[in-house]
Amino acid sequence: MARVTGIGGVFFAAKDPAALAAWYEQHLGLEITEWGGAIFPAGDADAVTTWTIRPAVDEPFAPGTSAFMVNYRVDDLAALLAALRAAGAQVAGGPEESEYGKFGWVVDPEGNKIELWEPPAG
Repeated sequence: MARVTGIGGVFFAAKDPAALAAWYEQHLGLEITEWGGAIFPAGDADAVTTWTIRPAVDEPFAPGTSAFMVNYRVDDLAALLAALRAAGAQVAGGPEESEYGKFGWVVDPEGNKIELWEPPAG
């Protein structure tokens, strides 16, 4: 069965992303990158977890209703999306493919948009 293998990232919306990122850098010691987020090692040489603040405009996590989104690494995105659809879950898109891997989205019963990510093979 396709499954989640880890957390790929945490994303949340803010009225002033730059100021909020600076607060996290100053008070919690996060090393904020030039793209406005932080990167944490995730246990093996190829895996990382990203942390990113996005502008709170145009409902960045729609159709979810929360101000955050968790990205989960998965081992077989196509199979997981098929299983979610078959179970009647609210699949919000995907699969989409890019140089960063394959992505899909689902909204949980509480209205939280979840990003599912199958990293590129390699």
